[in-house]
Amino acid sequence: MALVELFGETLHGAGGAEVATSTLAGSGRYVGLYFSAHWCPPCRMFTPTLAEFYKAFTKKNEGKLEIVFVSSDQSQEDFDGYFKDMPWLSLPYVDRERKGKLGTKFSVEGIPTFIIIDSKTGAIVCSKARDEVMDDPEGDDFPWKK
Repeated sequence: MALVELFGETLHGAGGAEVATSTLAGSGRYVGLYFSAHWCPPCRMFTPTLAEFYKAFTKKNEGKLEIVFVSSDQSQEDFDGYFKDMPWLSLPYVDRERKGKLGTKFSVEGIPTFIIIDSKTGAIVCSKARDEVMDDPEGDDFPWKK
């Protein structure tokens, strides 16, 4: 499944900049879906760990991984406050229908959830990537095919 079908034509980057979803696809590239919300204490604990992993990993492996934040925040204001410190992309907050479809498609039962998909096919590569970030903080075994 094409990434545009999953996420729509554009995603949001830092400062609200729009990024074409199609730029994420490519051979040997992966997309991490990060289902999270500010109101969730375990999410607020994991987000800084994921951000450190992402910064270090993408510095060593440019273009291999992009993360898309899929928010379960309860308002645009909560989303804005939480997302402003994240170094990756996000599904536009207003696209609640697509957020719900992503949660269903990837069987998200709670948050935080971090899933790695293949950027060309949309197929799940690792459904328990949150655990892998904790167990392999350098990403030596990425993309954690489990």
